[in-house]
Amino acid sequence: MQPATGSQSSKPFFASPLTISRTPVGAAPAESGGWVAVRSHWPEYLMEAAELGIFMISAAFFVVLLEHPGSAVRQAIPDPTLRRVLTGIAMGLTAIAIVYSPWGKQSGAHFNPAVTLTFWRLGKVATWDAVFYVAAQFFGALTGMGIAAAVLGGRIAHPAVNYVATLPGPGGLGTAFVAELVIACGLMTVVLTVSNTPRLARYTGLCCGMLVAAYISIEAPLSGMSMNPARTFGPALVAQLWDGLWVYFTAPPLGMLIAAHAYLRWRGATGVACAKLDHQNTKRCIFCEHQRNRELKAQS
Repeated sequence: MQPATGSQSSKPFFASPLTISRTPVGAAPAESGGWVAVRSHWPEYLMEAAELGIFMISAAFFVVLLEHPGSAVRQAIPDPTLRRVLTGIAMGLTAIAIVYSPWGKQSGAHFNPAVTLTFWRLGKVATWDAVFYVAAQFFGALTGMGIAAAVLGGRIAHPAVNYVATLPGPGGLGTAFVAELVIACGLMTVVLTVSNTPRLARYTGLCCGMLVAAYISIEAPLSGMSMNPARTFGPALVAQLWDGLWVYFTAPPLGMLIAAHAYLRWRGATGVACAKLDHQNTKRCIFCEHQRNRELKAQS
């Protein structure tokens, strides 16, 4: 992955194709429709669904472990701030494990519609891939919550756990919106900066996991710390908790798009090489495949 060294582009925001130096593995023909995309890239779609499903199961398990009054761990740790920090560490480690897992290395480990839509807006994800990634992520969140509810039973419905729903804090919807926008902007800034710096690129997943841990520890009282529309929608549907849903569908994508715009103003249109969080592997890359097809089409 060879990012540019930083001249500012004179072309419109998100308009230019970006140079990719990596030869795609197992490249498929250029996409001409949804069916072709599904036939070519269904493994990546299933991986995205599984990744967010695993994240939701992990969230439910650790919140029950640390917050349910009947848990021995909860009884041993009376300090709520410490429990929240431990939850953040657990979820940060979960995110890191997913990014560096074989599935994460192949799909790109977005497991977040806001991430996928931002990279689509940057021209790094084909339109049909973006559609099916987002659909898979919502499906994964719902499936993960269904599995967690079936395994954990009534414990997940206890008010102290509340289906691990992300809800606005005491500051209200305005505070939650601003908080979600800020943390989403911060996450995407880190993703773009680290993943496009060759000597740091391998640490992108680690940086993301550390941010997740920090955000849960510090920001969660403001908005529940979502950054992810699908992650919020899964518990909301299962528990029928719709408070402030619009916040989590608008603030994270907006925050990430703001970060992308600022990054391109800084690094230029060739400053983003790929939509994978971990590109330092030999797994198939459907994003490089998409870029190659765009370049071939432009030359024809």
